Amino acid sequence: MNIMIQAEALKLTREWDKTFPKSNRVEHDKATFVNRYGITLAADMYIPKGAAGKLPAIAVCGPFGAVKEQCAGLYAQTMAERGFLTIAFDPSFTGESGGGVRYMASPDINTEDFMAAVDFLSLNDRADPERVGIIGICGWGGMAINAAALDTRIRATVASTMYDMTRVNAKGYFDGEDSEEARYQKRAAMCAQRLEDRRAGEYKLGGGVVDPLPEDAPYFVKDYYDYYKTPRGYHPRSLNSNGGWNVVGCESFMNQPILKYSNEIRSAVLIVHGDKAHSCYFGKDAYADMIRDSKYADNKELLLIPGATHTDLYDGGGKNAIPFDKLEAFFNEHLK
Repeated sequence: MNIMIQAEALKLTREWDKTFPKSNRVEHDKATFVNRYGITLAADMYIPKGAAGKLPAIAVCGPFGAVKEQCAGLYAQTMAERGFLTIAFDPSFTGESGGGVRYMASPDINTEDFMAAVDFLSLNDRADPERVGIIGICGWGGMAINAAALDTRIRATVASTMYDMTRVNAKGYFDGEDSEEARYQKRAAMCAQRLEDRRAGEYKLGGGVVDPLPEDAPYFVKDYYDYYKTPRGYHPRSLNSNGGWNVVGCESFMNQPILKYSNEIRSAVLIVHGDKAHSCYFGKDAYADMIRDSKYADNKELLLIPGATHTDLYDGGGKNAIPFDKLEAFFNEHLK
């Protein structure tokens, strides 16, 4: 018996509720599509006004714990202004997307979210299925690279201000918890929390970006606060702006190195990072791993933005830090 692919009826916000101004150079609409786990995803679609024929298309997602109304939408709208059909989508279990249990993450399901977006674009009447690319921001930068290693339909990938979420969960920030003992303690805490959640009948939230901000907070925490907790980037559906992921929401990332086969990616990949970002080591190491012993290194590139922090590549940081000219040229070259 064949299993039917059925979409869930989602309640989508129709008014403009983004953290960035609406462009008069693009058409905006809502869209939904279903991943192979049967989860219906919600997206904002941006189409260049007056565009004719089938267009090169880009799916955008991220950051980790953000929603499509934040910087993913900014990237999507800006790339649509430059001639691409784009979607910015909410991952499974977050934002306006489906998934019965909220605020969970999965390296498998979230990679599939990107692949489902490629399905959607490949079958869209306005898009050219031979010219599809993806952009992943922050934690979805690592997921985008993983999707590029799995999905041969993706012609070009940009990972912007990326995190490797499996690495940071297993080893801590700056690999400061990279020991068997530290991992054991984290696993034990997660297992204990699972039982607490079952007893309570609900999942405990881990908390979003810390608020109020301690005076002695590390600079990258201040960087996140300045985006997620202020009018600059706050959104009521954003996990990071509010209660955060479930405590057990990222448990499976502990044992899942998502970049295992990145050096087998044949399509083009551009990694963009601010050289002042606390997360820059993720991008540098991902690029090094991608080209190591690779037969396909010629179309891989690492671009470091001088003076840019992690969240400067979310919205430009007031200094136009996002290299949209470079992104346009990259996709034009590789989505010919």
